[in-house]
Amino acid sequence: MNNKENYLRAIEFRSPEWIPCRVGIMPATWKKYRERMEEIVRRHPKIFSNYEKGKRDFDALPGPPYQKGEFTDNWGCTWKNIAEGLDGAVVGSPLEKWESLKTYKPPDPLTQDDWGERSDWDEIKRDFERIKREGSLARGGLPHGFMYMRLYYLRGFENFMIDLATDEPKLEELISLVLNYNLEVINKYLEIGVEYMFFGDDLGLQSSLPMSPKKFRQYLKPCYAQMFTLCRERGVGVYLHSDGHILEIIDDLRESGVSLLNPQIGANSLEGLKKTSKGKVCIDLDLDRQLFPFARPKELKAHIKEVVDELALEEGGLMLYAECEPDVPLENIEAICETLEEVGGPSI
Repeated sequence: MNNKENYLRAIEFRSPEWIPCRVGIMPATWKKYRERMEEIVRRHPKIFSNYEKGKRDFDALPGPPYQKGEFTDNWGCTWKNIAEGLDGAVVGSPLEKWESLKTYKPPDPLTQDDWGERSDWDEIKRDFERIKREGSLARGGLPHGFMYMRLYYLRGFENFMIDLATDEPKLEELISLVLNYNLEVINKYLEIGVEYMFFGDDLGLQSSLPMSPKKFRQYLKPCYAQMFTLCRERGVGVYLHSDGHILEIIDDLRESGVSLLNPQIGANSLEGLKKTSKGKVCIDLDLDRQLFPFARPKELKAHIKEVVDELALEEGGLMLYAECEPDVPLENIEAICETLEEVGGPSI
């Protein structure tokens, strides 16, 4: 069984041979540890199956949000970053005042992404065709913060919370503006043969939702349902990442069309995810990154094995993800990789 088939079996509860596992190493982590990080990666080819020595530029950054300084994206939002290699934050919102909406123009969905010119669609289509010939999965997606977060980027977080609480009449116009942009991008991916779509929106805070479930269902669930149903009706799977506490709306996300959910264990708890998700929707579990910097290696091993004991089913429904920031000691990263190789195998 190849990685693609095993991955899809895990999502669809069709008895995969192994639990798909992956480790995310942030640009700041590569920049800090450099060759020592590379040595760990090379010792664990079961997790990092396609890594080639010397191919990684340890100082490479993926784009403006990861660079130090202030930047303005294509939506007119101003970002600030004080920690190079980690993601920045929005500090300036173009629609802080509603009167600005009258003349506001969003970026062109087919030619502009969040930060620059969009990759050529014909080239993406050729890449999809090559990936399929090679037996892998043709994946597309929208940028992190594509819906809920983009709304509060545009309005400012406090403004947007007040808009929800007061049922601001102009909110529907703003939601439609962002949703229509996203729908155009999704339709284009479907047109050129995407097989799986990836989405990311941090819907939760540390211990609660930022809004009531009722407000989520009123304003945001219909947006997700429209986008995700569009994919599922074409036989395209839907992956949704969300940081933060989302237990109260996991059923809503599943009903909206999510086929693979990436929640955080720290914000939702093992017991909470077991109750809301086990056997109901496949989860690509974000292991406890708030534990990673402080625990001893044996505690990390115990954490991962407890998760598997509590959430794994023979039918599938579980994947594991470990994101390693620069505050995680190398010995802990090594322990995470070793344990993931013990309990599972490669993702895609």
